[in-house]
Amino acid sequence: METTKDIMVGQYVRSKAGRDKDRIFVVTEVVDEKYVLIADGDLRRIEKPKKKKIRHLAVMGQVSETLKDKLSGDGKINNALVRREIEKLGLN
Repeated sequence: METTKDIMVGQYVRSKAGRDKDRIFVVTEVVDEKYVLIADGDLRRIEKPKKKKIRHLAVMGQVSETLKDKLSGDGKINNALVRREIEKLGLN
């Protein structure tokens, strides 16, 4: 995948490269066509998400509707909510 057209806010992704390799994150913002901001509520917190190239991410099919709604709207989210949503996947 080379562009962000298939990625949406609230989507789960797995890091393919870097020191955070194999960790699950949630997309918090689409920056441009090559970069997104990701957070997991633990290593990368909502206050300081990581800017990552999408070619270093494996997109998972699931989207957290709760996080998508809150991030798209003006809802407040915290790191505990992000961690809880990632734990629901049962992959970490």
